[in-house]
Amino acid sequence: MNDFILQPGQLALGDLRAAWSAHTPLTLALDAWGDIAASSAAVAAIVAKGEPAYGINTGFGILAKAHIPVEQLATLQRNLILSHAVGTGPLIDDQIVRLILLTKIGSLARGYSGVRPLIVETLIALYNANIMPAIPAQGSVGASGDLAPLAHMTLAMLGVGQVRHNGVLVDAGDALAAAGIAPVVLGAKEGLALINGTQVSTALALHGLFLAERLLEAAMVTGALSVDAARGSDAPFDARIHAVRGQPGQIAAAAIYRELVAGSAIRASHLVGDERVQDPYSLRCQPQVMGAVMDLIGNAGRTLLIEANAVTDNPLLFTDGDAGVILSGGNFHAEPVAFAADSLALAIAEIGALAERRIALLIDANLSGLPAFLVREPGLNSGFMIAHVTAAALASENKSLAHPASVDSLPTSANQEDHVSMATFAARRLHQMAHNTCVIVGIELLAACQGIEFHRPLRTSQTLESVHAQLRAQVAPYDADRFFAPDIEAARTMVWQGAVSASCKALFTTLHP
Repeated sequence: MNDFILQPGQLALGDLRAAWSAHTPLTLALDAWGDIAASSAAVAAIVAKGEPAYGINTGFGILAKAHIPVEQLATLQRNLILSHAVGTGPLIDDQIVRLILLTKIGSLARGYSGVRPLIVETLIALYNANIMPAIPAQGSVGASGDLAPLAHMTLAMLGVGQVRHNGVLVDAGDALAAAGIAPVVLGAKEGLALINGTQVSTALALHGLFLAERLLEAAMVTGALSVDAARGSDAPFDARIHAVRGQPGQIAAAAIYRELVAGSAIRASHLVGDERVQDPYSLRCQPQVMGAVMDLIGNAGRTLLIEANAVTDNPLLFTDGDAGVILSGGNFHAEPVAFAADSLALAIAEIGALAERRIALLIDANLSGLPAFLVREPGLNSGFMIAHVTAAALASENKSLAHPASVDSLPTSANQEDHVSMATFAARRLHQMAHNTCVIVGIELLAACQGIEFHRPLRTSQTLESVHAQLRAQVAPYDADRFFAPDIEAARTMVWQGAVSASCKALFTTLHP
């Protein structure tokens, strides 16, 4: 397999999805090394002058007035890492840590952070050796960057703490030695450049984004299955309805639903003589709701792609020939990431909320026309009764989790850092929300496929029959009560892994710029 060539500032969402999905070694574009070296030389020149410059030869935060002698600069940077490595909670998954390393490498390699080429080389070596720093998930407020988690990332470069090497938790020093990577001694500004930045919150939000994309696809498929299971109408998907409103996501979603149900014999069976005038909103308004979700996910993706390519540490070095200008600002403030993550939380919650309503519809014989609770001999059998309760419980939980994190702020660093984004939590909670919605959509997949079978010998569309067959290869029809949790787990896994939409992936290409 060829290495991925990283061109700083030019990562695409496809590159980030690929890194999230699997480990592939990377190589930095050759023309990036000159910019890194020039930025490092500018720091060296500032140190040689001896004039106070924040982050280079001063203390940090409220301690910025303390001037540090040259002979103590290495100690200053090491102390910064050790004192800021105060994270707690479960370790961030390796697939997210890969994104953290990738985006940190890309940011430093743009040549505004003042680190030596050695620092970037070491990060690349860790990435390529599949040595993932052990980073606790909690402890960042999303400004002044993701200080605590990025400090844990940097510990690995020093040979301190723990890492996961090929998924196994080991001592960092041992892992570096086994891979032939020398621990680094940090130079002026390098520790600060490594821990300042939004790479952790951005990586967590990208994880939520990619899961949201899978959930959107799966829920559109299961929603289309539910339309046929409930003998609903495809008239609400007519392109003319959506064109006169003009919302782009809605128009795109309606087109997908039309394709998903095209050719259904179940639909054809009740085109004439159906007494129902309109379907419930959970069937009829799917393009409006899921189209709005599609737009939210797309907007969040655009924001996060910019952030993944951004330079977000502080201060920044701007070089012009041999001269260097150091500017102190606030790119580490992760408000764009917090807003994107909060938007994704709304999207994920609404995907699950709408799916839960369709499950409720399918189990209600008065609405669906199907056997009560989707099982023969209801009463003797409870069928999907309590599976729906699980879906309702998780949909309700997501309502609380969807409360915006970005509206909260607690001042830190003796009020020097007096407004923060809370982006890291905003992004971190997306994993739990995605899990909840994944279960809900998985239960809908089971329920809708069960409903489809009550219409046999009629068949749904070719696309949806393929999804039905894929589920039935793993889960038998629910003919009578049995241990239900394994069925739900099998369906959840299909949703989580993106398998539900795999057979009709071409329909969703507009989701993946």
